[in-house]
Amino acid sequence: MAKVLMKGNEALGAAAIQAGCKYFFGYPITPQSELPEFMSRELPKVGGMFVQAESEVAAINMIYGAAGTGARVLTSSSSVGVALKQEGISYIAGAELPAVIINISRGGPGLGGIQPSQADYFMSTRGGGNGDYRHPVYAPATVQEAVDLTMEAFNVADYYRTPVIVLGDGMIGQMMEPVEFKEPKKRDLPAKDWATTGTEGNRKPNIVNSLFLDPQALEDHNWKLDRKYKEIEENETLYEMYKMEDAEIVMVSYGTTSRIVKNAIEALRAEGIKAGLIRPITLWPYPTKAFSEIPATAKALLSVEMSTGQMIDDVKIANEGRLPVHFYGRTGGMVPTPDAIIAKAKEILGGAK
Repeated sequence: MAKVLMKGNEALGAAAIQAGCKYFFGYPITPQSELPEFMSRELPKVGGMFVQAESEVAAINMIYGAAGTGARVLTSSSSVGVALKQEGISYIAGAELPAVIINISRGGPGLGGIQPSQADYFMSTRGGGNGDYRHPVYAPATVQEAVDLTMEAFNVADYYRTPVIVLGDGMIGQMMEPVEFKEPKKRDLPAKDWATTGTEGNRKPNIVNSLFLDPQALEDHNWKLDRKYKEIEENETLYEMYKMEDAEIVMVSYGTTSRIVKNAIEALRAEGIKAGLIRPITLWPYPTKAFSEIPATAKALLSVEMSTGQMIDDVKIANEGRLPVHFYGRTGGMVPTPDAIIAKAKEILGGAK
C-alpha cells in the first residue's frame, strides 16, 4: 500500500477506523481537536457513529457503556481532558472492558498551555483513577508509529479486556508525515461472551459492574486483575535500543523527545563521544529488561524528558543502582534542543570517574 501524507491527529483517526472502531465519544480540546473532527466526518461513511459529548466526564462514561456491548470504541482528549476521564477509566479497568484512549498531551498543570509536553507520564503510567489497576500505555515517536500502535492498541484491549492509552503530544498530533496503513500482527482474540448484547432468551443476562460489596470478593477480583497485568508485562513490553553496542553515555527518552535525542547522539558520535539510547515504546509495562542489556562501556544514564523529571523514577528502578542517573528536561511546552542535550552529556562525561 502506498504511503499517504497525513496530519498526526487525522492519521490516528484513520488507524482507529481501519482497526474496526465504530464509535467515538469525545470533546474538542487543543491540540487534538482535528481527531474528533476527522471521526465526525469519516465514521458515518463506515456505518459508525460520532458523538460529541457535553463534557469529558460524559464522554468516558459513554465509552464505558458502549464498550460493555463489545464494540470497538475510542475517545481522545488532551491532558486536562484526560484527567477528567480518570474516574471512568478506573471503572472500565475494574469492569474489564476493552477501550482505547488517545491523549495528545499539552503543558500543565491546570489548563497550562497548548504546546507539547510529556508531563502526563505519572497520570498515564500510575493509573490516574482510584484503586489497584494498571493499563498498557503506548508512546509513539512518529506518526507512522502512532498509526501502528493505535491499531495494535485495539487488539491488546480486546485480548486482555482492558483500557489502553496511546500517549502522544502536540507535536505528534500536529505534524504531517507520510504513513502506510499496515495490518497489525494477528492475534487469536477471545470471544466476547461477556458483552451486553441482549439474551434473546438463550442465556442469562450479562452484567457489567465494578462494584463488590463483599471485601473478599473484591480482593479476589483485584488479584485476578493483578495476574492479568503480570501477563501483560510478560508479553507486551516494547522498546528500542539505538546505537547501544558501545555506548559510554546511555540516554533514556520516549516519544517525540527521543527523535531530538537521536539527533544529539549523531552529533556526539561525530565528535567521538559514544552515546546510545534506550527508548521505551510501552511506558507501562516499562522495559526494565532493556537496562540489563546496557554494555559494560556505559558510565552514566541521562533521562531526557519534556517534564520536570517524571520518568526518572522508572529509570532508577530499572537501573537498580548500577550506574549514576542524570536528568535533563524542559517543561511547560518548551522543547529540548539537541545542543542542550549535547552540552549535558559532555558535562556528565567530563565529571565521570
